[in-house]
Amino acid sequence: MKPKKKKVGRPKILIDWNEFDKLCHIQCTLKEISDWFGCAEDTIRRRCFEERKLNFETLLKKKSTGGKISLRRSQFKLATDGNPALNIWLGKQHLGQRDKYEDGHDEITPQPIKVVIQVEDASKSK
Repeated sequence: MKPKKKKVGRPKILIDWNEFDKLCHIQCTLKEISDWFGCAEDTIRRRCFEERKLNFETLLKKKSTGGKISLRRSQFKLATDGNPALNIWLGKQHLGQRDKYEDGHDEITPQPIKVVIQVEDASKSK
């Protein structure tokens, strides 16, 4: 019977995929996630592909959608509870509303400038 070969290199870092999903949900960056698990960013990228068969960016995009929905729900709740600043911001973002200037114009219209350059005729100056 042959003796077992000793494994070389570092032990494989275990990724808690439930924790990973939660970090993506709150839109953590690759750096933040790799710091959380105490490994290199490349390790996270490689393990995403090995374990989930998707690259990190695709996983983050899929998992962060739930966080965005939660944030939107929270903002609308605050707005409907009477937060004027949030009401104004959401109106601008979703309803196309914008501030008007006191003179009644929505935006400043640039006025054309007429420039006249006089060139002296060299033959007349002699």
